[in-house]
Amino acid sequence: DLESMLSLAASSDLLITSAGVSKGDYDLVKDVLMNNGDMNFWSVCMRPAKPLAFGILRPLENSSLPLIGLPGNPVSAMVAFEMFARPAIRKMLGFKTLHRPRVNGILTSPIYNHDGRRVYARVEVTSKEGIYYASPTGPQGSNILTSMTRANGLAICPEDIDKKDSGETVEIVMIDRNEEGE
Repeated sequence: DLESMLSLAASSDLLITSAGVSKGDYDLVKDVLMNNGDMNFWSVCMRPAKPLAFGILRPLENSSLPLIGLPGNPVSAMVAFEMFARPAIRKMLGFKTLHRPRVNGILTSPIYNHDGRRVYARVEVTSKEGIYYASPTGPQGSNILTSMTRANGLAICPEDIDKKDSGETVEIVMIDRNEEGE
């Protein structure tokens, strides 16, 4: 069962889970986690990847184990990993630069924000004469894995903006590049 598996992870530096941290009837992981530690939050104001867990587990007496619980949806899990888990791992490894590089680029198609959360749209980034262009990789549903496989960047639409139009400048997280200087 899950509780006995937690005791096996007690000597780990970090535990990352996927799925089971949302509000569905079958998301049972959160109950076990809450009974075995201090969970700090269960969702973030972003899309994809709204359901997310972070906390400190106590799988054995006098032990503490940081946990990041990623969403179960594959695209949501990948985006949450890039934005939260990867920087945490880099911090634990002693790197100074925690996040992937960001660039500004011009959108070739609009990005929509329907629900007031920060949107990380999957885009293909190209460069022409020193200018970056960001093209959405297709439908942006969090269940559409092909949009992620075609992406080399995540274009950000802030939570207070309903739409970024074609031709507008947008900030892009370059997921195909390593951190600068490392």
